[in-house]
Amino acid sequence: MNSVTEMPTNPVHIVDVFAQKKYTGNQLAVVHEASNLSTDEMLAFTRETNFSEATFIESVDTTVGEYDVRIFDPTEEIPFAGHPTLGTAFVIREYLTDDRPDQLTLNLGVGEIPVWVEADGDDEFYWMKQIQPSFEDKLTPELIADILGLDQADIDDSYPIKLVSTGLPTVIVPLTSLDAVQRAETQLDPYYSDLIDPLGNVNLLVFAPETYDDNDLNVRVFADCGGVPEDPATGSSNGCLAAYLVQEDYFESDEIEVTVEQGYEMNRPSLLRLRASQSTDGIDVEVGGRVLPVLSGQLR
Repeated sequence: MNSVTEMPTNPVHIVDVFAQKKYTGNQLAVVHEASNLSTDEMLAFTRETNFSEATFIESVDTTVGEYDVRIFDPTEEIPFAGHPTLGTAFVIREYLTDDRPDQLTLNLGVGEIPVWVEADGDDEFYWMKQIQPSFEDKLTPELIADILGLDQADIDDSYPIKLVSTGLPTVIVPLTSLDAVQRAETQLDPYYSDLIDPLGNVNLLVFAPETYDDNDLNVRVFADCGGVPEDPATGSSNGCLAAYLVQEDYFESDEIEVTVEQGYEMNRPSLLRLRASQSTDGIDVEVGGRVLPVLSGQLR
């Protein structure tokens, strides 16, 4: 027998998350039956895909609808990320269950993340609830303008720059125009010396109310520190943005439901739906979007 056929294999699925059609949104590789893989092998596979993240389903408890999942970016394992959460939930529901449950729970490094499915006409949207956000004021417009290669006037001084986390820390930067969003580009020397060195690995999200299409906000997310110069669709960072929009009363409401466009500058147009509202516990955050299958195969 050919020795190649005797090698152990792991099923792999590639999906596009926050996509309107195939080959848009954010790509994700999902490996299941992955408990036989070492951490180094998981990291090597993630780098091989050249995607922003890959996930590995290590155990499946179909009796209670909970699934142990590990997430990697090209540099390390991370406790949480948005599009990997929704994309993995899609793979579990479509390929690992018989009854396609509308609710399930992913056990991630950050804790339990519930995911559910909502119908919207003929489309299905996958939603997740993120953990309660934390907020810090640590950064000045002067510093951020230097890091992004922008003029300080490009930053909307009606709102603060904040470090927000719903599991993965993100610096939220309000800009004045779509033109400013388009011109933003991380300047690596101040990016590392003035942002990453003092704060650790954080994402950098810029946004403006001017959009390409009929959406509420345009967003770009930079994550050079995680091996991803720009991300086409970032559920974790947009969850931080949703919390920020409520806390800062950006839409003059303590409850929002908005559609965000991202990835347009990368030719990976993506749409994310954000919900956030004040509650007795703080700010409840939900992020949703479509997931589309692209490829299924085997990891040898």
